Order: sequence, then structure tokens, then C-alpha cells
Amino acid sequence: MGQPLDPEQLSRLVSRLAELRQEHRDLDAAIARLQRDLQADELLLKRMKKRKLALKDQIAWIENRLIPDEPA
Repeated sequence: MGQPLDPEQLSRLVSRLAELRQEHRDLDAAIARLQRDLQADELLLKRMKKRKLALKDQIAWIENRLIPDEPA
């Protein structure tokens, strides 16, 4: 992946990962509530789902950075 992370970088990534996971859970709950509403705004729902996917990608990227490289 690259160079090992220093403790400060590691701390920032772990904190950011926790924030992103919380936002992802909150968005998931909001989407579920909105989907139960028969008069839900479809455009808003699509935007929320797109944001949720973007969060998932960011979470995966950070998780990959946190996994140390192993020699082949």
C-alpha cells in the first residue's frame, strides 16, 4: 500500500473511520425511514443512497490503509 503510518496519521484515520461508520449507520436508518413513507421524495432517496455508497468507499479505503502490508 505504501509507507507505514506514523502514530498521528493512524490516530486520525481511526477517528475518521469511526465518524464515517457512524454517518453510514445514520444514513442507513434515515433511508429506511424514508422508504417506509409512501410519499417519499425519490430524488432525495437516490441522493442519500449515493452518499451512502460514497461513505462505503471511503470506509473501505481507510480500512485498507490500516491493514499493514505483508511480504509475499
